[in-house]
Amino acid sequence: MTLTAIALNCTLKADATAPSSTDAMLKVVADALTARGVTVSEPVRVAALNIKPGVTSDEGDGDEWPALRRRILDADILILGGPIWMGQLGSVAKRVMERMDAFLGETDDEGRMPSYGKVAVCAIVGNEDGAHVSTAQVFQALNDVGFTIPAVGAVYWVGEAYGSTDFKDLPETPEKVTKTAAMLATNAAHLAGLLKEKGYPGAE
Repeated sequence: MTLTAIALNCTLKADATAPSSTDAMLKVVADALTARGVTVSEPVRVAALNIKPGVTSDEGDGDEWPALRRRILDADILILGGPIWMGQLGSVAKRVMERMDAFLGETDDEGRMPSYGKVAVCAIVGNEDGAHVSTAQVFQALNDVGFTIPAVGAVYWVGEAYGSTDFKDLPETPEKVTKTAAMLATNAAHLAGLLKEKGYPGAE
């Protein structure tokens, strides 16, 4: 069974050539998934796209969300990666989740949202506190709009309080991050395979 994953880099840096700690963390997750037979996309730099504010699947002229939405729903696994700012998940990731609110009104005849049967995980970086609250926000939001969250569905790294070292600047990936990413990948691939083989039945 072939499984695919799409990685969204929700850094606040719109320049796709700018180094990003989120990209560095997404690579850790992508490598772990690839080792388990999942085909992972190159990270999508969301801030480089014109993702308009709103809660529909198409906010009109120039909106690049419809194309990204199709890519998200074509994949079996969504990797939502983003940084912590001011103790919470950055605004670009929140924009992505807000646009998925449209799924609530896009159910099929059995009451299933288009995201049913899709697995979601998150990868968070920062040099301040906020990893747990950010993970909680992501998982609640994505579960609300139909994604399934595996056990150990998040991997994160936060630097020393008041520090200036970023994840991308570390000389090597911490062992705990690598091990957590491996467990995340194993569980996500396993769950995505089960759901692809036999999806949710929907309303009785």
